Amino acid sequence: MRVLITGGAGFIGHNLAIRLKNKGFEVNVLDSLERSTGLAVKKLEEAGVPVTKVGVTSMNGVKNALKSVDIVVHAAAYTDVAESMENPMLYLEKNVLGTASVIEASLKTGVGLFIYLSSAAVYGDPVKLPVDENHPADPLSPYGLSKLMGEEVTRFFSRLGLKYVVLRLFNVYGPGQNMAYAGVITRFLERVRRGLPPVVYGDGEQTRDFIHVEDVAEAVELAIKTKHVNQVFNIGTGRPVSIRDLALLVMRLQGIKGEPVYAAKRQGDIRHSYAEISKARSLLGFEPRIGLEQGLKNLIQEAC
Repeated sequence: MRVLITGGAGFIGHNLAIRLKNKGFEVNVLDSLERSTGLAVKKLEEAGVPVTKVGVTSMNGVKNALKSVDIVVHAAAYTDVAESMENPMLYLEKNVLGTASVIEASLKTGVGLFIYLSSAAVYGDPVKLPVDENHPADPLSPYGLSKLMGEEVTRFFSRLGLKYVVLRLFNVYGPGQNMAYAGVITRFLERVRRGLPPVVYGDGEQTRDFIHVEDVAEAVELAIKTKHVNQVFNIGTGRPVSIRDLALLVMRLQGIKGEPVYAAKRQGDIRHSYAEISKARSLLGFEPRIGLEQGLKNLIQEAC
């Protein structure tokens, strides 16, 4: 079975590509390499995963890469919430038009399944917790809006016969994140490695659902194999963690005493969010395996 991963030299993409390659899939990566790291590209080369340098908005380039592909995993996206607030048109272009380009190319080349990696950012500030897949979508940032519009593009084109699975990822962390566009965990670890306390934006009581990239990769593998297509699934742990507690845990694991540094709340940040994952459990057989403390310990050890 041949799988093509767009954005496959990105954080989630390269971890996923290597996992699928190790599981016996024939894996190819499509990436503009604009925001990839040398480390990710090196890991792909070492794993024997071919990389095609093409941006997702290049229809002809994408179409050529999709010949004889069975499954597309669309992981390519710009993901920085703060950047999206400053430059919303960039996010609409890359994330929405890019998705439409890949889907159209998938239809024209006979791809059997399109897996779209979406985001919990589509929900905005939850009106109920935990957040299930039927929760209203009300994004607070152009990034969240772009991911929701990508979902709508996916659903629209499915009317023409393309089967899809949408995975709404919560806060993904793990090895290989690009520091320039990293999540809160990577930023916290970068600070404590230099002997500095983490910087917490706001009061630290906001909560998130942190899911390890290996668990996300497993969810994608399960989506590849599922019969439950044309469905949306939350992918998280189902457990909320406050940003303050996360900061203190990172400090404890790194042996730093004291308190985090607090800064002003950032525009577009969601207050509370954690996933209801019973649908993914029952239909995909998904079960997160890597606890937060163990995942953090692994990241700290890998950096030593």
